[in-house]
Amino acid sequence: MVGLAIALGLSACAPAAPTPTPDARPTVTGIPAPSQSPTATPTPSPEPTFDRGARSIDDPASLWVVANKLRPLQPADYAPADLRAADIPYVYEPVLRADAAAAAEQLVAAAAAEGIALAAQSTYRSYASQQRVYAGWVAQLGQEAADLTSARPGHSEHQTGLSIDFSAVPANCTLDQCFAQTPQGQWLAANAWRYGFHLRYPEGATPVTGYEFEPWHYRYVGPELAAELHETGIRTLEEFFELPPAPDYAG
Repeated sequence: MVGLAIALGLSACAPAAPTPTPDARPTVTGIPAPSQSPTATPTPSPEPTFDRGARSIDDPASLWVVANKLRPLQPADYAPADLRAADIPYVYEPVLRADAAAAAEQLVAAAAAEGIALAAQSTYRSYASQQRVYAGWVAQLGQEAADLTSARPGHSEHQTGLSIDFSAVPANCTLDQCFAQTPQGQWLAANAWRYGFHLRYPEGATPVTGYEFEPWHYRYVGPELAAELHETGIRTLEEFFELPPAPDYAG
């Protein structure tokens, strides 16, 4: 019995067997969380810039040729090869280069659709014709005043076949600065650029162009350049192409 008691006592005093616990997952530190690749910010495409060198400003056959008192046409007696009559109302037969003639027809038709009646007063003039016109102005005004109104032969935009002097129908302020206040003059100032035409001698630009304000004189430069001039607000070809002002003839 004693032995049994001792055995039992020993059993009672013996530490209980540990209760098994679920396996604990080891905590692992120092491993970075997976990273996401940053979303690349798209590089904005550069705004397209107007190519001012796309056409020649020296070649008299170019739609962008710049003729002024410092830039005579080369050759001086240049005559366009693609002249044709424009199908528009006129005072004197409207002869222009083919592209300019087509654009003038579209312009006059668009104006007519809005109740604005336009006619061509003067268009292409040959070197010989410009000699007669210029001489007439000199006889009437004297050379100094004539040079503000009419180009010397070989320097005239009319000789390029790309310029047109518009007049109102019925006639009103013909070849006069008050043309700017007529419905026709106002319509042209607002809309001519849409058809590739540019007001060549704007008000206040005489120190740049060498000519007085001529709200009737429009130069065909093509739709791309006309739109660029309109959007940028640059008023003269001299300033747009960064040419020196041409208020006077070189000699």
